[in-house]
Amino acid sequence: MSRTYKAIGINLKGAPLGESDRLLTVLTREHGLIRVVAPGARKHHSKLGGRSGLFVVNELLISKGRSLDKITQAETLESYPGLSQDLAKLTASQYLAELVLCQALSDQPQEELFCLFNEHLCRLESLSSSSAGNGLASFGVLAHLAQAVFHLLALAGVAPQVQTCCVTQRPLTPDLNDDNWRIGFNMAAGGTIDLAELEHLGEGARVPSRTKNAGFQTAKGTQGNTSKPILRDRHSSTVTAMAPSTGQAIAAAAANYHVVNHQQKSSVPSLQLNAVELSLLQHLAQPELLQLDAFSLELEQNAFNTSAYQAAWLKVERILRQCAQYHFDRPIRSAALIDTCFLSVPTAP
Repeated sequence: MSRTYKAIGINLKGAPLGESDRLLTVLTREHGLIRVVAPGARKHHSKLGGRSGLFVVNELLISKGRSLDKITQAETLESYPGLSQDLAKLTASQYLAELVLCQALSDQPQEELFCLFNEHLCRLESLSSSSAGNGLASFGVLAHLAQAVFHLLALAGVAPQVQTCCVTQRPLTPDLNDDNWRIGFNMAAGGTIDLAELEHLGEGARVPSRTKNAGFQTAKGTQGNTSKPILRDRHSSTVTAMAPSTGQAIAAAAANYHVVNHQQKSSVPSLQLNAVELSLLQHLAQPELLQLDAFSLELEQNAFNTSAYQAAWLKVERILRQCAQYHFDRPIRSAALIDTCFLSVPTAP
């Protein structure tokens, strides 16, 4: 049996090991999540120094060890230097890396997760600097982060249901012309809920909870198995689960759920969303984010609108963050830095 194997992987986390080595946590397409030693990576002139950096994609030759495998060769295929030059982008990328670590499996191919994560890192890096000063750039980072989180939750099968009411299954159409329009949201129930049903939850009514089954649910609420939140594989000539060219929505939440009745967890509070917030959530399942440039002129002319849109995106991100922490049962440490990056943005009520 060969003592070496090849893999293409992206570095998610690194830590010092011994006098000059570095211990890397790498998401690979072929073998899933692995922990490998980069020998001598912390030496000044080490060839593995730059290749062991955060979010660097390498083609690796790895030798098996008794307890830890060791990198013997590495050739860089992709890197994202622009992420480290912008605090908001770097924080958003670390946030996504935490989610990937929550759902990545070891000893199993993880090509879909690998491609999806790389695609969203590329999108974040291509954004304008968040320090541009007009608020639009940081607004874009927040919006792209929210979509990336939604796509990762969809791939894991735990994205919230936002197209229909979780209880009645009636389609939801936000009225953007009505400032008083509201819809409920409850993570234990699986997503959005009509306000009338939300009041019943407050009275201790039993609510349906989703359990994952085969298949996917499209953004329009129809069943299908071809729309996955995966875009182009940037390191091969193939396309993996590409969204249809017609612009049809990609998988919004893991589909086909059994309905199981149980008491709502008291630790999961219900929320209310306005029309803008629900509309943004419903757009997140699309392969591409809605064109933020369409709002640029209006946002630049009206500072209130800028703050309102930013506040809506911030609330959307916090809802998705709570969903991730609820389903993965662990906190997202980078989320505190996201709050710091957007501290000046008012929180939507």
